[in-house]
Amino acid sequence: MSNYTVISSDSHVVEPPDIWTERMDRSKFGDRIPQLVEVDGFDTWYTDNVKSGQVGAVTQAGLRFERPEEIVQEGKFANVRPGGYIPSEHVKDMDIDGVYGGLVYPSVGLALYEKVEDSELTHAIFAAYNDWLADFCSAYPRRLKGAAMILLEEDINLGINEMVRCAKMGLNSSMISSYPRAELTYDMPFYEPFWAAAQENNVTLNLHVTTNRPTSDPGARGHETGWTASWVQHDYWVRMSLCHIIFSGVLERYPKLKIANVEHEIAWLPFFIHRIDMAYREKQQSLATKFANGAVPSDFMRKNVFHSFQEDALGIEFRKYIGVENLMWGSDYPHSESTFPKSREILEEILTGVPEEEKALIAGGNATKVYEFG
Repeated sequence: MSNYTVISSDSHVVEPPDIWTERMDRSKFGDRIPQLVEVDGFDTWYTDNVKSGQVGAVTQAGLRFERPEEIVQEGKFANVRPGGYIPSEHVKDMDIDGVYGGLVYPSVGLALYEKVEDSELTHAIFAAYNDWLADFCSAYPRRLKGAAMILLEEDINLGINEMVRCAKMGLNSSMISSYPRAELTYDMPFYEPFWAAAQENNVTLNLHVTTNRPTSDPGARGHETGWTASWVQHDYWVRMSLCHIIFSGVLERYPKLKIANVEHEIAWLPFFIHRIDMAYREKQQSLATKFANGAVPSDFMRKNVFHSFQEDALGIEFRKYIGVENLMWGSDYPHSESTFPKSREILEEILTGVPEEEKALIAGGNATKVYEFG
């Protein structure tokens, strides 16, 4: 097996209920605070008095290798791996998996981008989570990095202030919605101060799957076929956001800004890169921005945008076109679809035939640089 340092650019925590019940103002928010409720014998998350998540899929890491037919959404928090919420146990599981470091995202928190309509409540939920995550990562600052949850709506300064506050606590990357509200896309001047602040504070901005804001993904709701179809093609939303960011000139104005496209896999990227350049050349009359010095959209994709994938051997075949230095592997620990506890084995299979120096970049070197692992 190759001798390279493995960094997961997409790991997760499983938020214990006291993140919110002990850190939020109950006199202000009451039962709107995220909480676990027992329903039909299973633990179910409710936020703002609406069902916002289930526990099962985050209690079954490794089951896919033995009994995938038993993976279900329902579950009990008591069955969550301790590594999901205890830093020392998290690091023990990384050692079992042959992983040195991990960039940590939420589990329950992902769905809250879509489930919680009220901006004031969302800001409060995110701030409480960010405080807890900073504490979680501080136990092993060289091995654990955290992505803060940030909401960008109404007053942009609220998002800026929270991003900067989190950066000072050691969370040097932030999540923003993979696709915002439809009336507030990322090509709007509203975001300009935020892009500037992210560059100034060297904060990587992450577009993680399933973080769309309300009304942006109607296909994800309703009958099972609609949900499955939406999941299969969820890269649609991040493609739209990347187009808005690139074609509006954000990455030309802020050349040091880093954007991470997370858990959308990568095999679609070669065609997307081809299409954005073709659109730039052939749709000149409709361009909002014309880049200086002969630059084309793919230049910004390869300089500023990084891609976290899990198990996409097909995408690896096109790595030279995407950019070897833009690819970052992630384990998705401890979710049911994660590669734990066989991450190194799966990495070796995915990277079969890849030169050792390229393996080292994809398996950990690129994530080390983007997220500044020690």
